[in-house]
Amino acid sequence: MGAYIVGVLVPLVVTLLLRNSKNRKKRGLLVDVGGEPGFAIRNYRYATPVETAWEGVTTLAELFEYSCKKYCDKKLLGTRRLISREMEASSDGRSFEKLHLGDYEWLSYSQAFELVCNFSSGLVHLGHKREERVAIFADTCEEWFIALQACFRRNVTVVTIYASLGEEALCYSLNETEVTTVICGQKELKKLVDISGQLDTVKRIVVMENEIQSNASTATGYSSWTISSFSDVEKLGRENPVEPDLPLAADVAVIMYTSGSTGLPKGVIMTHRNVLATASAVMTIVPDLGSKDVYLAYLPLAHILELAAENFIPTIGGSIGYGSPLTLTDTSNKIKTGTKGDASLLRPTLLAAVPAILDRVRDGVRKKVNAKGGLAKKLFDLAYARRLSAIKGSWFGAWGLERLFWNFLVFRNVRAVLGGRIRFILSGGAPLSGDTQRFINICLGAPIAQGYGLTETCAGGSFSEYDDTSVGRVGAPLPCSYIKLIDWPEGGYRITDSPMPRGEIVVGGPNVTIGYFKNEEKTKEVYKVDERGMRWFYTGDIGQFHGDGCLEIIDRKKDIVKLQHGEYVSLGKVEAVLVISPYVDSIMVHADPFHSYCVALVVAAQAALEDWAAAHAIQFVDFSDLCIKEETIKEVYTSLVKAAKAARLEKFEIPAKIKLLPEPWTPESGLVTAALKLKRDVIRKTFSEDLAKLYSSS
Repeated sequence: MGAYIVGVLVPLVVTLLLRNSKNRKKRGLLVDVGGEPGFAIRNYRYATPVETAWEGVTTLAELFEYSCKKYCDKKLLGTRRLISREMEASSDGRSFEKLHLGDYEWLSYSQAFELVCNFSSGLVHLGHKREERVAIFADTCEEWFIALQACFRRNVTVVTIYASLGEEALCYSLNETEVTTVICGQKELKKLVDISGQLDTVKRIVVMENEIQSNASTATGYSSWTISSFSDVEKLGRENPVEPDLPLAADVAVIMYTSGSTGLPKGVIMTHRNVLATASAVMTIVPDLGSKDVYLAYLPLAHILELAAENFIPTIGGSIGYGSPLTLTDTSNKIKTGTKGDASLLRPTLLAAVPAILDRVRDGVRKKVNAKGGLAKKLFDLAYARRLSAIKGSWFGAWGLERLFWNFLVFRNVRAVLGGRIRFILSGGAPLSGDTQRFINICLGAPIAQGYGLTETCAGGSFSEYDDTSVGRVGAPLPCSYIKLIDWPEGGYRITDSPMPRGEIVVGGPNVTIGYFKNEEKTKEVYKVDERGMRWFYTGDIGQFHGDGCLEIIDRKKDIVKLQHGEYVSLGKVEAVLVISPYVDSIMVHADPFHSYCVALVVAAQAALEDWAAAHAIQFVDFSDLCIKEETIKEVYTSLVKAAKAARLEKFEIPAKIKLLPEPWTPESGLVTAALKLKRDVIRKTFSEDLAKLYSSS
């Protein structure tokens, strides 16, 4: 009998489990909508879009007050104390600033709410009027969040501006919105000093640091500005409290200036209703959210992904610990040797990230594993292969004893890099490669949910659920959104395509914003209201719906170029494939309609290439010298071709020639946005001579 159970019944049970695991549950359902004909899907849980998850709460100001009263004594905002700034010399003789940071110091919900009320009153006594706009121009920090909530309590519209924005775009944003008060950091104050003569309406500057440097008061064209410290404004309000002037749901909360991948930035107008709808929808997606959750905040708060996340976390009683990309881990660029990075000290449970950061985490882990070599590398490779096989196959292997074994033996040290407690990661801002998604998922042991949304939809679009182990998809529509595909015949995408409907992605729901500030022409082009009153945003992205109602982004209208012989090349698709190469830090593929092939600019991954050079005894003066060597270019190109063939790219999609660049593309250089998206036009103009040479060389 025992042999019968082992030999017959157990295999039968496993077969049934495997069969059921492959029958994906329905996550999105067809829905009848108005407007342009298309293929529309809604979230499987909600027949109509969700606007608020909290009874009686219709604005972000009400939501924050509700949260603070509910969780009054719990920790809300945490910031690390700066102990010292020190200079450390590297092996090549260069010096770099390093920060010695202490423990996190926390504000409770009630303390944060008191500061918000005080700062709000302080703005009134500074002379800021309700109808005037405030700009917040600084890196992400607790003062940024407090200032935002303080403005909401006065029904003051906040203009968000990336700290990395260049002078021209900064002037444009401040002047277009007629900002009268700017809240900024010390380094951002220096930028304002440099353009003070070009700012038409600014009257007041509030500096987040308590010490205001002397050069501020002596700047030309500066005499009409009132300059105050953040703490002075808070003190002024504490001593002279003013009753709040709360907004309505339809009032404008934020004008968010995109960092702009092309041209000058556009200001997206967001109401309280818009952002609240996204926060309400996320509430329904991640299970077991609560006051034990800790969120690591380091992305720009001027980006909708971070702003939505930080408005959401207080609703669950969670804690927000602030960090920065340069102090994130123990080995980050600005962390003093021997001290802890933000993640290992905070030990967060929730994390938001853009794909470029996750790609770097993946590359960093691989580099460490390869450097160890020997038994350690073999053990890692075996553990990874077993976990990958388990996720793709057996339910028992994915969640059983073997998983615990590999987690303890191999992956525990990898997880310690981000504190060891991460249970959920949201990736947004750009497509995440399936390779990176799977790698991070296995090594960190936490689901990575890809989200799809835009500034124009308040980050609300679609979202992968906790139990969806697939990669390369962005989930079903959030409960606040409908997503519709419409035909794009010029690109060859139709909703009648087989095996899946394909087309341009159009998002509708209460999270869809009003439009662009002072840009009615562009607003009319991409926003439409249907006969049922639903507002739709035409994204320009191309997607396809899987059978379970989950969306996959497959293209973008602007990224498709027709080559000389009529073939279409999707630049974004090719870049997503090639960036997997260990030698690539960033890459931009360029296609010219007058040529039959494409080329690529490749920002080389310095550590990987230098390791390769050392292993092959290749002599070089510096990294720039290494990047122009023929054998280096050949090695990188070979790795690109390998990645392209593995992804089954067509021959015409594989760049025929490449140029290696030694300097990274950063938001400060103006070549990528704050979310690390390529600014194609800027890169094309900056490297126009290099591109011309790639096309002209034989």
